[in-house]
Amino acid sequence: MVEQLSHRLSELLALRHPQVALTFVDRAPTESPRVTGAEPSACTFWRRAETESFFATAADHHNCPIGSFVMGFDLPAPASDRLGGLVQSMCDAQYIESSEAAAIPRMPRTAAGIVYGPLAEATSTPDLVLAWVDLAHAMIFNEASGDARWTTAAADVTGRPGCAALPRAIARNGPSLSFGCVGMRTFTGIEDGLGLAAIPGGELAAFIGALARTARANESMRAFYEAHREAVCANAGS
Repeated sequence: MVEQLSHRLSELLALRHPQVALTFVDRAPTESPRVTGAEPSACTFWRRAETESFFATAADHHNCPIGSFVMGFDLPAPASDRLGGLVQSMCDAQYIESSEAAAIPRMPRTAAGIVYGPLAEATSTPDLVLAWVDLAHAMIFNEASGDARWTTAAADVTGRPGCAALPRAIARNGPSLSFGCVGMRTFTGIEDGLGLAAIPGGELAAFIGALARTARANESMRAFYEAHREAVCANAGS
């Protein structure tokens, strides 16, 4: 079932990279190997998880103080000191305002770690699904999520930090988009034309249905616009 959903999501969003599944756990799972080696950021794990499944503890994320904080992990010293220093550096560089620090989105609960892996290989429903989407399909994603409706609040698309899309998706129990941040792009090496999409695993099937309906609606509008363009051009040339 999950493999079918993964295939359909990839098809509807024309994904260039495999989707990734994240499951927050309270203890180390026996069926998932512990990640090996150190990574510079929490988001680096997303790229590894495109091709392999593994478990990463809270401590495995501590090289990235912001990512650790956003993922809901407790930060013991000296990681907490590095977080404070990093935030101060961001303020000094005028990258963020000091008032923003307290408002950084964060996962609502503390976990022992995260099980990462390709969505297509997941054996159960994950907490979150991550995908890299291009601008044209981010439009479809945004419309399918309901954020493009004129009767709702303005679209909630995040920027820095890129990983903030994850707790936002959990908080709203719905899809979330992020433009990404310079740190995310540095550490993941993702192409400049791609943004980050986060979907709660429990909402994936329903959202794929919404994506399919939105894609059909856009194809209908494309046919209308193409016919209109041809008619206008024909009249202009007569």
